[in-house]
Amino acid sequence: MPKLKLPLPPIPDKVVPLPKRPGQPKQGPVDLAKEAGISAVDWVDERTSLSGAARWMMFRKVPKGTNWFYTLGSATMFAFLSQAVTGVFLAMYYRPDAASGAYESMRYVNDEVFLGEFVHGMHKWGSSVMVILIFLHMARTFFFGAYKYPRELNWVIGVVLLILTMTMSFTGYLLPFDQRSYWATIVGVNINGTGPLVGPFLSDFLRGGPEFGATTLSRFYAIHMLLVPGLLGALIGFHLYLVAKLGTTAPPWVSAEKYTKKDEEQA
Repeated sequence: MPKLKLPLPPIPDKVVPLPKRPGQPKQGPVDLAKEAGISAVDWVDERTSLSGAARWMMFRKVPKGTNWFYTLGSATMFAFLSQAVTGVFLAMYYRPDAASGAYESMRYVNDEVFLGEFVHGMHKWGSSVMVILIFLHMARTFFFGAYKYPRELNWVIGVVLLILTMTMSFTGYLLPFDQRSYWATIVGVNINGTGPLVGPFLSDFLRGGPEFGATTLSRFYAIHMLLVPGLLGALIGFHLYLVAKLGTTAPPWVSAEKYTKKDEEQA
């Protein structure tokens, strides 16, 4: 029995595509903006060849079993960038003056500047978040065995980054120069002075002399704003280069499954 062929429903006029007009289509402002952006990127890429480096960094193979634990490193770097941005904002108002200048400048930021207290809070609590994230990232690296050959150097750099992050937190704690930060820093420096061999020299270096004073605050400010951030930025760049060059490791349970299948095939 032949099938009954029903007539197709008519297409509304609004849905029917219009025939193409002959010649070049007329470009709107959006098209012109796209072409201008592409031309600007091509101009920069022709002179710097950054597209090849970007493809090498971003488009690489990822092993099976990769999960959310692998994002802890990126989260730590985002926390560092947040600390850098909020730190620049606070540095615009901060005065490393031990004679009430440091305390008054922070009071001014918290009480008078628009969103000053919010940015100060982001910087203050962001340091704790960064320390927690870097500990979690290193724990993931250790338990997943990502510190083994050929990634030993990357593990060593990660340990140095952890020490520098702790140094950032320690030196930044004194900068408000209130009673709590003053006495807590004295305790911390005295604890450092009890270390073997280099302990007393490290304590004198941090104080900038035998006593706490204006030199101590200036020294902590220089370490917190110039020395440690520069080292952190350089080492994070080298850390990312090694991650892109060596790739990431698969989770240990994925390697164990492959090993079992190989053993079964050989048996």
